[in-house]
Amino acid sequence: MAKLIGKTYGDALYETAIEKNTLDQLTEEVAFAAQSFKENPAFMDLLTHPQIVREEKIACLEKVFKGRVSDDLVGLMVVTIEKDRQKDLPEIFDYFISRAKEEKGIGLATVTSATELRKEQRDRIEKKLIETTPYQTFEMTYEVDPSLIGGMVIRIGDRVADSSIRTQLEKLERELQTIKL
Repeated sequence: MAKLIGKTYGDALYETAIEKNTLDQLTEEVAFAAQSFKENPAFMDLLTHPQIVREEKIACLEKVFKGRVSDDLVGLMVVTIEKDRQKDLPEIFDYFISRAKEEKGIGLATVTSATELRKEQRDRIEKKLIETTPYQTFEMTYEVDPSLIGGMVIRIGDRVADSSIRTQLEKLERELQTIKL
């Protein structure tokens, strides 16, 4: 449900940015707001606290962000409070930023491998992703998960390419369980 809410509100903000030709500015502002919430979890606790009335939450939000970010972004945050969706702001921000980056041809990829990848391996992976996707550049995140045993898992958005040995062994195990002797 949170993904749907993030998409709905994120799309609305994105359409506003495109309409007003402020995508770059709004992307920076959203990144600033997202970072503010991340660095100050107590602020989100305040905005989601059930005993604090909406008007106080809105006043507090406006005091913090008004003048620092555009009225469009403040307006979106106010609407989330009015609809009791403020806990979904991080999801909304993430969706908006990824959609804005996609518009600019920047892909977000997460590569998980069993061991730490060397620089030349990382460069080859990024080069191959650029060749095989519509993106011009990538923001890469690398993770290590020894339980993969070998191979890697590459995630770009909601697409996954899994060539890990763990997955291959699990698939083989399922196939062997269906064989009747």
